[in-house]
Amino acid sequence: MTAAVHSAADPHREIRDAVRKLCANFPGEYWRKLDRAGEYPTAFVTALTESGFLSALIPEAYGGAGLGLSAAAAILEEVQATGCNGAACHAQMYVMGTVLRHGSEEQKRKYLPDVASGRLRLQAFGVTEPTSGTDTSSLKTFARREGDKYVVNGQKIWTSRAEHSDLMLLLARTTPRENVKKRTDGLSVFLVDMRKARGAGLEIRPIRTMMNHGTTEVFFDNMHVPAENLIGEEGQGFRYILSGMNAERILIAHECIGDAKWFIEKATAYAKERVVFGRPIGQNQGVQFPLARAYANMRAAELMAREAAAIYEAGGNCGPEANMAKMLAADASNEAANACIQTHGGFGFAEEYDVERKFRETRLYQVAPISTNLILSYVAEHVLGLPRSY
Repeated sequence: MTAAVHSAADPHREIRDAVRKLCANFPGEYWRKLDRAGEYPTAFVTALTESGFLSALIPEAYGGAGLGLSAAAAILEEVQATGCNGAACHAQMYVMGTVLRHGSEEQKRKYLPDVASGRLRLQAFGVTEPTSGTDTSSLKTFARREGDKYVVNGQKIWTSRAEHSDLMLLLARTTPRENVKKRTDGLSVFLVDMRKARGAGLEIRPIRTMMNHGTTEVFFDNMHVPAENLIGEEGQGFRYILSGMNAERILIAHECIGDAKWFIEKATAYAKERVVFGRPIGQNQGVQFPLARAYANMRAAELMAREAAAIYEAGGNCGPEANMAKMLAADASNEAANACIQTHGGFGFAEEYDVERKFRETRLYQVAPISTNLILSYVAEHVLGLPRSY
């Protein structure tokens, strides 16, 4: 299967091979141990950082590799395809776009070299709130300008990796919603140094979930952010994070594709070896057909994801493709996960096979970072021209 998907013409073949080599040092037992304890994969993240993979999108001038989004997508896809979990650190890649495209030269020189080297972690993205969910324009966290600083009050939820990050990209309202013409106006983006803010207006509370995702809720109580940490212009934050959201969808689509490849490869190998009624179960069409269909759907999603990355790198509007890629890839990985469990039977639920862990991890992407229904609404309105439904 791998040879069929990765042709000799793959421009990122060397990167993929290097990622696989690194990930071989972090087998299933490593992830199972962390999963049981709910611990962060520090050693894995450190290895990715030291190898330069997490700084792939940072320009060489700031200590990074200066690669395009498709290279970053290849990195995260291979991480997932080996059975590892890039969710522990993938935010650094898609958060990067907002800083690179809209941050000041001073901000980039101050933070990016340390992010590239691993001295700083930029892993937290503070957007979602308990009362607004994916309705970003309705968020209530407010940043009030006072002299040379902003005073922030409010709450975020599902802010993953906040406990393990030094910096957070924060979206907050700076103009009351009733005072703006468009509901997406009046939102601003800040780069928060959480090392200084924790215990000084910033509180982080972990949320236990069905997978080891390191997610949290974050509370701001008169937290001070220097005015110099405002990204771009005040009130233009929603526009700034849109490009980052497209990158996020494209990267997570490739992660789901990697998951699907892992499930299909795992199930295919098992179906060849498992003998019941005197023959391999993979000889039965009832086992073959779900895996073959999962493979076909994975390949279709892969093509859409690569198209989205190509449009993004060319500077085009990739919103439709990024959203469709994320939806199709999440569907493909979910389908492959179900087929894998069904192929393994009872053993699919046994911890030692890693299937149930990966099943839980990939199921998240039916919901996050945006639900399937929101993507369908987006396509209906912005691609098909149907009336807005919300």
